[in-house]
Amino acid sequence: MRLRQVLNDWFRGGMRDMASALAKHRLAHPKANHPKSKTGRTSLPFYEAALATERSLWTVKLAQRPKSFWYPYPTLRNLKPIEQLLIGSGLNLLELCRGPHGRIADIGAADGDLAFFLEKTGFAVDAIDLESTNFNRMEGIRILKEALNSTITVQSIDLDSQFSLPSERYDTIFLLGILYHLKNPFFVLEKLARIARRCFLGTRVAKKAPDGHSLARYPLAYLLGPEECNNDSTNFWIFSDEGLKRLIHRTGWNILAYTTIGDTRHSTPADVDHDERAFCVLESDACSKY
Repeated sequence: MRLRQVLNDWFRGGMRDMASALAKHRLAHPKANHPKSKTGRTSLPFYEAALATERSLWTVKLAQRPKSFWYPYPTLRNLKPIEQLLIGSGLNLLELCRGPHGRIADIGAADGDLAFFLEKTGFAVDAIDLESTNFNRMEGIRILKEALNSTITVQSIDLDSQFSLPSERYDTIFLLGILYHLKNPFFVLEKLARIARRCFLGTRVAKKAPDGHSLARYPLAYLLGPEECNNDSTNFWIFSDEGLKRLIHRTGWNILAYTTIGDTRHSTPADVDHDERAFCVLESDACSKY
């Protein structure tokens, strides 16, 4: 009981202070001056808060199960390129997440790090993944939900089916590192555009085919072999930059901001040494209806 109380105090106690501090970083003009750290770099308050949460979550995780049990990739690190993109575009992450529906979806939630962080920041969150492909069959996120006394909704949903999400409308959906796991990405993005005002999307892209031929000029998608990318048969489509942008527009979204990181000149669909990731902020064409 004492451990549960400590975890509950940590998780709940900082919510108001964090939300208040982050809320100071309002929607700004693209040319506005942003605060600098002592090293002269642009301050990233949302990402810095996420890193603090990541460290705290690992304390909770290791108190419950050994490290090998938990999803091995640091999902909250995706917030760094997203926040950098938003600052460069004069946008604010918290402002984009707020809206009339009062709910966010984290699709591809893994162990729920992002979902728990967003909840701690003051949002109501639905965390979505698929048990059959999740690293620990979603046992991890459910363990953390109980340990943190969290109120997030956790559901296993197959997006390649005729799926329904727990809520009818969302202000924002986070779809990070999921698009290349979908057999039918067009269907999923088109459906999400009908129920969400905005989307933070992150996925792998490629400038060149494995044989070196350029993909960059064309709206293409490369279909991976089952062992071709990390020996993971759940990886399917890697888009070119132009292919991803075409997909986004054809499925009912507008691009508010877009960037790529990694090997932005010689990226390929599967080579770990030539990995490029696209991050973009999307707004639904139909958002005015909501």
